[in-house]
Formats: sequence, structure tokens, C-alpha cells
Amino acid sequence: MNQLDFRGRTAVVTGGAAGIGLAIAQRLAREGARVALWDRDAAAMAQAKAAHGFAHAEAVDVADFAAVERATAASAAALGGAIDVLVCSAGIAGPNHVTWEYPLDEWRRVFDVNLHGVFHCNRAVVPVMQRRDYGRIVNIASIAGKEGNPTASAYSASKAAVIGLTKSLGKELAKTGIRVNCVTPAAVRTAIFDQITQAHIDFMLAKIPMGRFGTVDEIAAMVCWLASEECSFSTGAVFDLSGGRATY
Repeated sequence: MNQLDFRGRTAVVTGGAAGIGLAIAQRLAREGARVALWDRDAAAMAQAKAAHGFAHAEAVDVADFAAVERATAASAAALGGAIDVLVCSAGIAGPNHVTWEYPLDEWRRVFDVNLHGVFHCNRAVVPVMQRRDYGRIVNIASIAGKEGNPTASAYSASKAAVIGLTKSLGKELAKTGIRVNCVTPAAVRTAIFDQITQAHIDFMLAKIPMGRFGTVDEIAAMVCWLASEECSFSTGAVFDLSGGRATY
């Protein structure tokens, strides 16, 4: 495993109680960062904090901007006044339906978490980073946001919007010390698979030339490099983790 130096750095990871978010938080902590977890599942988050010695944990629904603002203030205070790294990993799959039958309430719920939640977190944390003119933001998008998965229009469209948001924010902050990038993984077997049909899981696997799903540790490795000081000349960029699926 390559070593990255996060000593003296602080980080917030949303969706940090399990899956990709937890793997990222663990890797950051192993490399020396003081990490705050944000998640809706307070019990799972408390368990993760106790098991891995994370510095702080906040129960927060990223779809609620007021809650995100409160969590930002609390986490910055707990981490010594600074948030150097923000990783937005909180997300949901939503149900599988063809677009013309997609339930309106489910469409809004997917966007509230996957897009509005990322926007809320980016919006709230950037001013904290601007105080010291340093920061690294990594938003978790998806290969579905580039290709569009059938029967997953809400998920695909919300992740495409995360890519657009990342590019806009990266350009806005390009002349500062803050870098903003996103990753577009293909499917990774986590609890999110419980939200989707087996037929859709089979479809996603069939699209990956390597013939396997990614692992949370592989995602964490890429994300943590993007969150490091070494990532100094990439911003507003999209990094694929797709097992060969990505075509552009």
C-alpha cells in the first residue's frame, strides 16, 4: 500500500458509517488524518467511531442544509477549527423503474441525497477551507452519470449532475489552494446493492470488462490520493474506477 501523509490534516467523510465512506475514512485515519464521520445512521456511526478511533461523529441528513451547516460548525470545532478534506460519499440508489414509470417521490428523494446533499456539503464546507486557503474536496459520482443506466434514470441523472457541480466548483476555486475533483466508480458491492434488483446487479457486472466489481479499498486508494497535498494540479476533473467500463 502506498503511503500518503495526512499528519496534521483534518477530514470530513459523509456516508462514513459503512461501505465506501467507511473505507475512505479508515484509510485517511491510517495515514494520519483526524477524521469526522457524517451519517444518518447514528448507531452504525457510533460503532464505527468506537471501533476505529475516529475523532468525531455527527448524525446528519445531508439533504437538510440547516443540519449540514450545524454539522460543519460542530465538526470544524471538534477538529481544531479547520476542515482540510471533504469527501462526499453519502448516496442512495433508488428503485429500478423505466423512466416513464419512475415514482415522483422516489425521483425527488434520490436527488435530495445524491445531488442536493453533495451541494449542501460543498457549499457549507468551502468557506471553512477558504479561511486557510487550503482544501481538497472529492465528490463520489458514478460511471452511471457518464453512461446512463437503464431503469436507473434518477441515480444516473443525479450522478451526472454531481459531475457538473464538481467541474463548476473546481473552476470557481482554481486560483485558490482548494482542489475539487470527483470519482466515477463502476459498481462496488456494498449495502447499496440491497436497494436494487438482481437483474440490475447482473447488468452492471456484465458491463465491466474485468468481469468483477470494484472493492471499497480500491475506491479509497484513489480518493485519498485526490484528497492529498500531492493532488495539486488536478481540479474540476473526473477520475474513473470502472474496471475498463468507461469509454471517455
